[in-house]
Order: sequence, then C-alpha cells, then structure tokens
Amino acid sequence: MRIYLDNAATSWPKPEVVYNALDKYQREVGAAAGRGGYRDAIEAQRVVAAARREVAGLIGAADPNRIVFGGNCSDALNLSIHGVLRPGDHVVATVCDHNSVLRPLAEQTRTRDVAVTYVGCDGGGYVDPDDVRRAIRPQTLLVIVTHGSNVTGAIQPLAEIAAVAKTAGVLVMVDAAQSVGHVAVAVEKLGVDLLAAAGHKGPLGPSGTGFLYVAPGVENQLRPIRQGGTGIESQLDRMPDELPTRYEAGSLNAPALAGLAAGVKYLRERTVGEVAAHEAMIINRLCDGLRTIAGVRVYGPAPGQPRGPVVSFSVAEYDPQEFAAALDSSCGIQCRAGLHCAPRMHEALGTTALGGAVRMSPGWSTSPADIDRTLEAVAAIAGA
Repeated sequence: MRIYLDNAATSWPKPEVVYNALDKYQREVGAAAGRGGYRDAIEAQRVVAAARREVAGLIGAADPNRIVFGGNCSDALNLSIHGVLRPGDHVVATVCDHNSVLRPLAEQTRTRDVAVTYVGCDGGGYVDPDDVRRAIRPQTLLVIVTHGSNVTGAIQPLAEIAAVAKTAGVLVMVDAAQSVGHVAVAVEKLGVDLLAAAGHKGPLGPSGTGFLYVAPGVENQLRPIRQGGTGIESQLDRMPDELPTRYEAGSLNAPALAGLAAGVKYLRERTVGEVAAHEAMIINRLCDGLRTIAGVRVYGPAPGQPRGPVVSFSVAEYDPQEFAAALDSSCGIQCRAGLHCAPRMHEALGTTALGGAVRMSPGWSTSPADIDRTLEAVAAIAGA
C-alpha cells in the first residue's frame, strides 16, 4: 500500500474533478486559448478565464486579470525577481528561501550589481519583522518573504513583515508555494505587491501550473522577461501592455489550467479553513508521534505555533536519504530527504553536515491511519 507524504513537492492524489477536467479539455476542446475566433478556441479562452477567476478568489484578488499564469512557482518567481530589479538595487531576503528565490537573486548579484541581505530565523524557523526592518536600506527595492517553509513548515508573520516593508516604501514579494491552498491568503488586505505560487501543490491542480499575482501599479515596474506570440497586437515588435497578456508569451497550458480551475473550485467549495484544519490535525499527530520515538529529532515550530503541513526530522545513526529509502522499500511510505532546495535553511537548522533531513508533507487526503502506519514504520526502522 502506498502512503504518499511528498505533497510539498506536488499534491497527490488530485480530486477526481481535476482528472475529469483535464480529460474533457483534451478530448472535447483541444484548441489553443486566445488564438482564434471559432467556437472551440472561444471555449478554450473561457476555460482559462475561469481558472483566473478561481485563483483570484482563492488569494483575495479582486481583478482576475492580475493573475499571470506560468509553468510553476519557479517560473513566477523568476518573472518577479528578474522583471523588477535594476542594477544597484538592494533586496532583503531570508535564510528560509528556496532555490527558486536564491538562484535568481544570485544571478542578479553576479550580473547586475544587485545587493542582497539575508535575514536569519529563530530555532522554529521564524523570521522576526524587526530584523527585516533593520535590514532595509535607502537602496532597498524589494523584500522577499517565503510565506511557508518547505523544510520546517513555519508560516511567517506575513502581515507584520508586509507592514514593515510598506512603511519603508518597499515592494513586497511573497513566495507562497507552500502556503496557498493550505492557509488563508488575502493579497489585497496584506498589501502584497507580487505573490507567486504553484498550482500543482496546495491548489490541487496538475503539474505545469503556476501563477503570479501583480498588484495594481506594479506592472509599471515589472518588465516582461519573455517575448513571443500573444494572439493580440500582433503588429507590435514588443509585448502588449495589456494584463495579463504582457507576461504570457506563447500558448498557455490550457488543459492543465482546466484542471487547476477544477482543483481550486473543489478546494474553495470545502473552504481552505476546512482543509487546513484537517492538515493541522494530521501534522500534529505526526509531530507528536515522532517526538516520542528514540533517536528522532524534529525540526521547526514548537507545538501550537503557526505551521503548514510540512515536518522535517533526523534519525540518529542514519543518513536522511538512507532512511527515506528504507521507508519506501520496506513500507511503501514516500517522502523526501536531503536539502530540499533550501540550503540556507538547513545551514540555519544545523543539518547541512547531516546531509539535510527527512521531510514528510501530508496532504488533503492523508488519513490518521496513514500517519499511524508511518509512525510505526519510523519507530521500527529507527530501532532496528
């Protein structure tokens, strides 16, 4: 029996409506969205528009046209970082960031003379808003916040950090890959300028989906980093000014967006709060159980602190990769081990020399029985 605990990489299984929407689009529509005036091309565009509305509703954005679709969260983060920064700018980021933030920023420092300050975190993986305030300089253009850690699960105090940035007149960019679909997000209430997320994780969509929210006025600072066909303004030798087309070069992955619309609708009909409550119960059960097993050390938030459905741990005398492989081969428990594309986070936790950690990330369909079986397996292997 398979127990899938790698939802932080991509959610599985998807709700049945997601599979149905993908299949229906491929079999019955098939046309490219925004590339024709015939019936099925119009239907394709309607499907894409429905996906924008669902995503906008999920994150509290009033205008669906401020949702820009891309291939994944990394795609959206690259557009944000490379599109908004200029030579000589300064960025405040954190040690909690994923390589989808770290690597674009490193490229900016190498090629465009952009400076970056990385703010630390406490033992639970939380960033202090006062540390962000102290890191801001006159040259600071952007504060980047990873809302939910893909290593510890810590949910950052986004409202407080955004308020600090806004007081200083600095743009706020959010990596919400591990929070959207798991916790409530309201971009307009928070005053977020740019928010990137993956459609294939918490929103329950298929692979090949991601999106970027662009706040009103930010498009004046955000350059397109790709150019190509858009289906409109074909006489121009540049990308059109119209949102979201300005940032969507080439044909969209319309079949996957049909699935994303279905996944988000499924999620919203059950409310994010209901899903979050289930995931919180599951993750608490997992953390509580892991803490009772000899030789196991759990990293990240203490009980009761804000967190998403991610937990990382190490087992004495075991390499994380070896332990995860043993769980898979002997028990069918699928999780991830290593540095999780977040090397600075592991440095902060002191787990780099260990080879990282074992990460388990339950999802919307994980049952208490799945967790109990997992804990039995961890205890058996750890005590072997």
